[in-house]
Amino acid sequence: MFFQFSTKYMQTIDVAVVGASAAGLFAAIHAGRTARLLGRPIKISAFDGARKLGAKILVAGGGRCNVTHWRVTEQDFSGSSAPAIRKVLGRFTELETATFFEQLGVSLKREETGKLFPASNSARTVLNALLREAQALGVELIYPARIRRIDRHESGGFHLQGDCEPLLANRVILCTGGKALPKSGSDGEGFALACHLGHTLVEPIIPALVPLVLEDGHWITALSGLTLPAELFLKSGAGKRLVSFASSTLCTHFGMSGPSVLDISRHYLRSQDTDPHTQLLINWLPGFTNESLDELFLASGSGGPLSLLRRHLPDRLARQLATLAGIDDSRNVPRERRRLLATLTTATVLPVIRDRGFTFAEATAGGVPLSEVRLETMESRVCPGLSLAGEVLDVDGRIGGFNFQWAWSSGFVAGTHAAKALMS
Repeated sequence: MFFQFSTKYMQTIDVAVVGASAAGLFAAIHAGRTARLLGRPIKISAFDGARKLGAKILVAGGGRCNVTHWRVTEQDFSGSSAPAIRKVLGRFTELETATFFEQLGVSLKREETGKLFPASNSARTVLNALLREAQALGVELIYPARIRRIDRHESGGFHLQGDCEPLLANRVILCTGGKALPKSGSDGEGFALACHLGHTLVEPIIPALVPLVLEDGHWITALSGLTLPAELFLKSGAGKRLVSFASSTLCTHFGMSGPSVLDISRHYLRSQDTDPHTQLLINWLPGFTNESLDELFLASGSGGPLSLLRRHLPDRLARQLATLAGIDDSRNVPRERRRLLATLTTATVLPVIRDRGFTFAEATAGGVPLSEVRLETMESRVCPGLSLAGEVLDVDGRIGGFNFQWAWSSGFVAGTHAAKALMS
């Protein structure tokens, strides 16, 4: 549907980028670079509702900003189909990301986990480099100015309204993010803008990379502050092992957090819609099974199971597991209690009652499906002239800089195409 508006006193711009965080800044920069390369300056304005730009960039990675990972594949993401994600990632790779920031004076360092951080250990270094480059290319950064409505205009462009003067834009790039960390401005309003322009959403829209809350008084909450490597895995109601993540795990006063928990959270939350009998379990000793640990207990000699467990796990965790199994320091442990201890150690059921919500989530699961976007350009299949990039799309990555890489890759494609389309 097209709308007619009086345009007599209305400003017209070439590209309106709605949302000026990671994907939006990248899209604006590469629209500007492409226009300059083609020898035709264009007017690019990036709008954001936040009082300060780049809030998500500044808090990412504990304030250090995990820019990307040394190796990124489609297997590091969930949401839309793997081949579609791979196609977009291939247009602007992790190597090109590192080169881009190095050219802006942001040296990156690789840590043991494979994560790439700025050598300065400051997210501000990353944000400032992006802002300087955008301004050097003539991008107008307008904030706080939330765009609240976008309509197709009879001219083929778009009419934008919000916390600024109404304006016309020949092309729009939607980079509003999802719903994670709403205080940064990504409160889900971008989904409404996309739907108003004809798009659908993959639902439910749920938090991803989010801590999980256990039932009140669960014994794990008494271990608050304990961090150790562990494996979390999902088991369907039929007993099938579905997905697992092994990494650092944190016991908290409310339940569970840490990389392994955040990585599996979206899978657990989504599973509850399809199979409410799916269970989340934790193996406190990754690499051991119930059977192999029981065999180790049998071969432990005079020390007994608890003594052996204390050599592999923090003392208070080992003692708690032994208490639950009804085992003390005795060397003579009944077979059924020994096996119960092995089971508790390798497959403790986690009674999750809820997640901590979008306020504590690092990403969003769900959004506009990639099937509604032309992957070569990130232009909408249902609304010509509109492009989408970043978290507003149904793509979410695991911990490690993967969500930023998605923002860089999709933003690059969207921004480059928008400028080229204007030339043609």
